[in-house]
Amino acid sequence: MKFDEFDGQSSKAWKQRIQFELEGADFNENLVWKSLEGIDVRPFYHSDSKTDITPINPQSDQWKIGEYVYVQNVKFAQKKAIECISKGAESIYFVIPKSSITLSELLKDIDVSKISIYLELQFLDSSFIDQINALNFSGDTHVYIISDCIGHLTKSGNWYENMATDKKHTQHYCASASGVKSVLAVDMAHYQNAGAGMVQQLAYGLAHANEYLHDFEPFIPEQMVFKIAVGGNYFFEIAKLQAIRWLWESLTKEHGLDIKCHIITEPSKRNKTVYGYNINMLRTTTEIMSAALGSSNTIINLPYDALYHKDNKFGRRISRNQLLILKHESKFGEITNPTKGTYYIEYLTKQLAEKALKLFKDIEKQGGFLKQLKSGVIQKKIKEQAQKEQHTYDTQAQELVGIHVQQNTEDKMKPNLELYPFVKNNPRKTLIAPIIARRIAEPIEKERLENE
Repeated sequence: MKFDEFDGQSSKAWKQRIQFELEGADFNENLVWKSLEGIDVRPFYHSDSKTDITPINPQSDQWKIGEYVYVQNVKFAQKKAIECISKGAESIYFVIPKSSITLSELLKDIDVSKISIYLELQFLDSSFIDQINALNFSGDTHVYIISDCIGHLTKSGNWYENMATDKKHTQHYCASASGVKSVLAVDMAHYQNAGAGMVQQLAYGLAHANEYLHDFEPFIPEQMVFKIAVGGNYFFEIAKLQAIRWLWESLTKEHGLDIKCHIITEPSKRNKTVYGYNINMLRTTTEIMSAALGSSNTIINLPYDALYHKDNKFGRRISRNQLLILKHESKFGEITNPTKGTYYIEYLTKQLAEKALKLFKDIEKQGGFLKQLKSGVIQKKIKEQAQKEQHTYDTQAQELVGIHVQQNTEDKMKPNLELYPFVKNNPRKTLIAPIIARRIAEPIEKERLENE
């Protein structure tokens, strides 16, 4: 028989059947659960619950495999980038800590018409744009400047210099950089790693970006880069990525602008662990799957040992191979519009987008994102949500394998720590209270290390 020869059933008929099987037990109490975002999740979804929000550009076959390269020494970084490309990387994300870095030497032998290049500038220096312009990038190249002075403020508590000077430098970047796809970026990953809920991540990311739209017109580039961290809530994370595209398109239409949304995703650090570190490979696998299905442009994986080991070839190889297997062997690089008709994801996308839009509008009514940062409202709300999430783990309503359950008490991690894996206390004078990223497992891991 063909599928169309079967009689269709309405969602009402399905619910009646489920209610019958429950033998009098309450449907909502037994089968509907509420997420931390306040979304009621039902046991089934049906075509008659299809939403009016459809995914924007959700083509899985477009995403690229990316890798981070920190540029302390130009020759070493250039050599590492070439090696990453030879082993399958399609995007290189350079983290540039100082303006004395020579770009022409850094990008030597890299075909920027085939390899996407991200240049995260951890400084503001208007003269650095002269280096970029001297390379004569054309419309065929894929070069992105990752500059986010507001993101620097949220993390450090201070501007690079001061608000007026930082805005002046950023405006110069926007007005003067030629041949690049983008000059502005919004670091939403930091909100996730600090414990913000998905609705908060979307709303704060949108409000963060809106500050740039207000201050830097008419010099806004053709694309806005959103850097997003993906956690372990598989379907919700797919919906989160699709929701930011829908929200961004809605916002830019309000401004009368046509600016594309470019998404770089990476796994969250919040749910990663030092003890039972091999489990991090399982966590990052589901997270990069969410990133692929959620319509990322570039996905950068997190090595399983990144919390406690210095950068090493084996950790990089494993994280890169996870992406290569996903894209080529599991065929995630050949799927177009994979979530179309997935009523559950469409429902989640609408719920997240609508709740985030409501919060965004409230932020704007209260004077905007920067004003709420200065007053401490954003920091307070993220901290409250992080504590709420932490409580679910402390009470084992949720669990991290190897931490809350199935601990290997024989594990000894103290001799293996090359990096300090916890929040560092660095008292200093700041303009605002910084937003602090903190992992869920930190309290238990600290106690275990002390007792080794």
